[in-house]
Amino acid sequence: MPTYDFTRRARRPSDPDVVVVGAGLAGLAAARALTGHGVTVQVLETTDRIGGRMATRSVDGFRLDDGSHLLNTAFPELRRTLDLDRLDLRPLAPGVLVHSGGRRYRAGDPQLTAARQAALRAPLGSPLDKARLGSWLGRIATTPAGRLQARPETTAARALTGHGLAQRSIDGFLRPLLSALLGDPTLGTSSRVADLVLRSYARGRLCLPADGIAAVPAQLAATLPAGTVRTGVQVTSIGADGVETLTHGRIGAQAVVVATDARSAAELLPGLRLPAFHPVTTFFHAADRAPLNEAVLLLDADRPNGHPPLVSHSLVLSELHPSYAPAGQALVATTVLGRRSFDAGGPAGLEPAVRARLAELYGTSTADWQFLSVRHVPDALPAMPPPHNPRRPVRVLAGLYVAGDHRDTSTVQGALVSGRRAAQAVLGDLGLPAGSREAEAAA
Repeated sequence: MPTYDFTRRARRPSDPDVVVVGAGLAGLAAARALTGHGVTVQVLETTDRIGGRMATRSVDGFRLDDGSHLLNTAFPELRRTLDLDRLDLRPLAPGVLVHSGGRRYRAGDPQLTAARQAALRAPLGSPLDKARLGSWLGRIATTPAGRLQARPETTAARALTGHGLAQRSIDGFLRPLLSALLGDPTLGTSSRVADLVLRSYARGRLCLPADGIAAVPAQLAATLPAGTVRTGVQVTSIGADGVETLTHGRIGAQAVVVATDARSAAELLPGLRLPAFHPVTTFFHAADRAPLNEAVLLLDADRPNGHPPLVSHSLVLSELHPSYAPAGQALVATTVLGRRSFDAGGPAGLEPAVRARLAELYGTSTADWQFLSVRHVPDALPAMPPPHNPRRPVRVLAGLYVAGDHRDTSTVQGALVSGRRAAQAVLGDLGLPAGSREAEAAA
């Protein structure tokens, strides 16, 4: 498609060069890349805050992170886009804690040698089986991402049985870990995406900012020129030469980037592919004492009657950083996956069952825990079944572009990369050097 002649567009002096619709990660990443090349940008956000699905709320002195976001230090775009030292990332304990068959055990620490993996008491098969699991994690950590993406593609669930690993290693570690990291309890996700996620897990550390997940979009926004982001502006229609808003009139531009969630993007761009979604429900409880004295991801590996468990994973956030809870209190965040509907009580009606399961997972009474809040996000994560294209086109036509985790992968890495790709497409059409080097592939 030929480059559009931008000089034909009539614009007011106050109009920006580019309008970005949506102040989530993808929109902020696109704005950062564009302003870094001297392009004037206005980011228009419908709500009264930035960050999209990445938000932090304060409830009675507790810091609650919405969604099921975990960062990974191995995400190349995270390192490229953010100042990780200033973000003050706090790592989770290496590996995970798994509950299965009435007992808890540690597994999956990539820092351990295969020999030390074999010596673990985790019920993941024989010592040889555990050594094979450790060796396999080591190999996937060093396999180039391009080679993983060239593998035959199937679902993650089917691919797990093709690695030569013991079934106990799969069911007791890999299956619950991937379900938690992908937000997909049935593991219908593309096996190539699952491999990239496991590669990042084996190469880096899961972590969260000390100030909550909202610190990520806040840092991106802080790098933009003053006045770039405008909240409370609802865009009603878009074109290649600007946008119409509900109460702020028309804003002209040389290019428009739609960086909303997938459903909103499909409403603004009829004909845009709308993916299926994985719902995520997060329960927050306060306790007088922490049920674990470390910030470790606790996975539920039990599969009642062959079905995914009620609780996917849980984490004592106050052990990650004390500012997550008031002094003398502990904050426990628990994620339930796959719940699309609830009884008359809504998501909160599921809390007694979640609390009862947490008592089993943590091996302690939860009767006196305080139920703080529940957050249900029905469209939390765009589904990535095979065949999955991790680089969907971001250029709709000259002057009109789309970005978001639905264009790449349903992760922080994917959202950031898609924003940069959209910015590069805009810069290319504007005739400006875009720096086309892609970040190392990662999910």
